[in-house]
Amino acid sequence: MPSTLRSLPADPAPASAFSREALIESARSIAADLAVDAARRERERVLPFDIFDKIKKARLGTLRIPQALGGPGGSISDYIEVLMILGAADSNVPHALRSHFNFTEGLVLGGIPGERERTLLAHVLDGKLFGGAHTEQGTHKPGEITTRLTRDGENFRLNGRKWYATGTAFADFASFSAVDEDGKPTYNLLPVTREGINILDDWDGMGQRMTASGGVLLENVLVYRHEISDRTLGSLVGRHCSTMRQLHLAASAAGAVQGAVDEGIRYVQKQARAAAHSAADTASEDPFVQNVVGELSAAAFAVQTLIREGARALDRTVAAFATGDEEAIEHALTESALTTSRVQIITAQLGLSAATKVFELGGGSATSRDLNLDRYWRNIRTVYNHNPLLHKARVVGDFYLNGTKTHLLEGRVF
Repeated sequence: MPSTLRSLPADPAPASAFSREALIESARSIAADLAVDAARRERERVLPFDIFDKIKKARLGTLRIPQALGGPGGSISDYIEVLMILGAADSNVPHALRSHFNFTEGLVLGGIPGERERTLLAHVLDGKLFGGAHTEQGTHKPGEITTRLTRDGENFRLNGRKWYATGTAFADFASFSAVDEDGKPTYNLLPVTREGINILDDWDGMGQRMTASGGVLLENVLVYRHEISDRTLGSLVGRHCSTMRQLHLAASAAGAVQGAVDEGIRYVQKQARAAAHSAADTASEDPFVQNVVGELSAAAFAVQTLIREGARALDRTVAAFATGDEEAIEHALTESALTTSRVQIITAQLGLSAATKVFELGGGSATSRDLNLDRYWRNIRTVYNHNPLLHKARVVGDFYLNGTKTHLLEGRVF
């Protein structure tokens, strides 16, 4: 069978050379490199390919692989912490890893049942990254698919145009949803170098400008049968991954909140002057500036604390999966979906407020394009525009008032 994938040995090594502690330290090192010249890179939209090369070499993408499968065995709390570390330097980078961690979570919780899954696991352990795109523009509603998978002899061909291909430009493999000739939704996982896959990099959003979130043109792309699977959004694992995807977005935004605080402090210490009417000699001695920094720090702390609580809820869901008790799993899934939704509702408010308040640390100079402080607000606003927070609040309220779980069972945005 033709394939670009290689297989694992019969028995994967029980331990990884990359411990969870080492990976977290690697994330800190990569974040330090990422923070250098971050304002200019965002302003000029220089995509961080060099950073993703470092992420692959450090094998950060293996974090959620259990030790029994050759990975470091990191928890969801560990993985969310890594996202916030990277996000404090540049929220684009953790956001662009969203499809990868969604893929590895589904792979691990699916149990690695066959040769195909073992092969894909081998690529994850090698440091390869996974991207993908499922949404399309021009459809009546989000989720509708016009991309087509048609038979071509023993194989298939994929044709269509995808949108929101976040991270795919940095990835080695990508998944694309399509409808087959019988109208059945399919999930097609392919190497991004396959002929006919054209990553357009035409994302035009005001924020998260370096996530490579634009389109992918699929022109008569060859697909082998073993590269096709079903999409299972509403399955138990699918619902867990959906909730995790939502917390991933919030963690990326949490990084931006901390980044705004860190850069605001540097601005005060290195550049800002005391206001003309201030009795202080320097901006750092000005009680009003001190007050703003204190409020910003408190907002970042609150956001991170809420995000970590969401991660703990997801870790409890993973623990429930390990028991095999469907009633326990169902309870944990509902609780983690509600927790993550409430986390997003509040952290969006705190984050956007903090990203606005950072400008109160100085006068006109704080609005300098060279500083590019506005990127924090633009990035946070863009992240939280992915799924309507008003809808989340309504669904949470409907659950507590009426016990309604309709949207919590879909495996889409809860």
